Amino acid sequence: MSTPASFLGVERSATGRRWVGPSAADDRMAEAMEQETRLPASVCRVLTRRGVPPEQAESFLAPALRDLLPDPLTLRDMGKAAERFLQALKNRERIAVFADYDVDGGSSAALLLTWLRQMGHDATLYIPDRIDEGYGPNVPAMQELAAAHDLIICVDCGTLSHEPIAAAKGADVVVLDHHLGGETLPDALAVVNPNRQDETGDLAHLCAAGVVFLMLVEAGRQLREAGVKGPNLLDFLDLVALATVADVAPLIGVNRALVRQGLAIMARRNRPGLVALADVSRMDTAPSTYHLGFLLGPRVNAGGRIGKADLGARLLATNNPSEAAALAERLDQLNTERREVESAVRDAALAQAEERGFDAPLVWAAGEGWHPGVVGIVASRLKEATNRPAIVIGLDGDEGKGSGRSVAGIDLGASIQRLATEGLLIKGGGHKMAAGLTVARDKLEPAMERLSELLAKQGAAEIGPSDLRLDGILMPGAATVELINQIEAAGPFGAGAPAPRFAFPDVAINFAKRVGDSHLKITFGDGMGAKIDAIAFGAFDGPMGPLLEGHGGARFHLAGRLEINNWGGRQRVQLRLEDAAPA
Repeated sequence: MSTPASFLGVERSATGRRWVGPSAADDRMAEAMEQETRLPASVCRVLTRRGVPPEQAESFLAPALRDLLPDPLTLRDMGKAAERFLQALKNRERIAVFADYDVDGGSSAALLLTWLRQMGHDATLYIPDRIDEGYGPNVPAMQELAAAHDLIICVDCGTLSHEPIAAAKGADVVVLDHHLGGETLPDALAVVNPNRQDETGDLAHLCAAGVVFLMLVEAGRQLREAGVKGPNLLDFLDLVALATVADVAPLIGVNRALVRQGLAIMARRNRPGLVALADVSRMDTAPSTYHLGFLLGPRVNAGGRIGKADLGARLLATNNPSEAAALAERLDQLNTERREVESAVRDAALAQAEERGFDAPLVWAAGEGWHPGVVGIVASRLKEATNRPAIVIGLDGDEGKGSGRSVAGIDLGASIQRLATEGLLIKGGGHKMAAGLTVARDKLEPAMERLSELLAKQGAAEIGPSDLRLDGILMPGAATVELINQIEAAGPFGAGAPAPRFAFPDVAINFAKRVGDSHLKITFGDGMGAKIDAIAFGAFDGPMGPLLEGHGGARFHLAGRLEINNWGGRQRVQLRLEDAAPA
């Protein structure tokens, strides 16, 4: 199959990428949709790229949760889990919620704690310490919880925790998770997980909070059958949206409807924890997936990364505004500290990985005392820099704890799990795009060598620099606030549903200024009156910043994502600039 011509003739951009535009078939479908629906051409391009036929355009732009929400009972063990949950509520049993320390775990725990509190029942929250206990249930914690509780609900963890769950003598255990399951399941009363090996995989895109939400939907149905009214679950969708975006779950199917509705719920500012978090993050506009992924999510995560593990979940679950404000302030401080720690580890990991070579099937780095709370973020940075699966490991004593991130088409979680079964890891697991591991220091090199082999078999060594996919051309005068609002109706955008990216061809840079250490602000136009402001984050970390700052009057093709900048009560179009090439 021949390689299609590069878009605007850009074979190698300022960031080293080839630009790829819509195919001729894409153009024809977009034109046909435009004629049939009378929607703007740019919106039609977005819809056709997402595989939406013209007759479904209207319903896609206004997704109804009731139409997309699956029957919870399609998931194995769901009926048992909801029934046991309600039995504990009815009999006033002691309930403990054991959650992972990330946003998905914290949101999942908050969903259960808030639901139970609205039903007049309090539960115990337990979140393990990342450094002292590591990910997921452990034997001492489960023994301790079982001694004082009748029901333990493990959220965003537990699917591979055979020994710890077996140690929970005297208590029933229910697992609500989404991580990749093994060949056998732990001896729990119920394991609800769309990524169990005996599931169809139709709901594999759900995060743990999505699974918990479906369990609450089923619990609500069972309550109604018994003539009892439960909490209004629509009010809980802000937490589901936060978890879905922060856990980088693909925004397809029901996830898209959950996030879209959840953003609308969040905009009402009814949850004290999220209000306090938005305020400390200086959010001054309605929440978007960007805010969830880059402002709120990292702050909720900060407690589990370098602070007290339960801070994020407590913030999301509290109904006390004063407590919420104090917790949000603490998490904001921890997030600042996290960025400093991350920066130091990132620089060292990049240097080490570069020495090994960025063209291997696996890019990895390991360092003495690297904080376990930031290795996952640094692995993401390595993956972005190389377009390769990446692992970053912090060594301490005889062991190393690491985290990995993958690229599209390469299942990292399955390979990590294979390594664990082969005895090269102490433990490991995850899903396609992200995984965690613990490795003995003396097995580090052979483990990484074997992992590299497994990833090479999936084609990781053949991946070239990622192409920059563009949805079409826009002229500055056509990029209006109205157009952006129409495009947003095709969202929300995120993992699995990237925001549309447009090229502005042959434009002149009227103003360029470095902002902070590495960012660039510019204003550009086509010489016909219309001008657009643009911001390029991290532009000076590569060649794009110096190229555009020292433009010398040259003209460029610019590419990026459109957004609305709210400033001083006015709305203006802004380009999130991602790439450039000489015109």
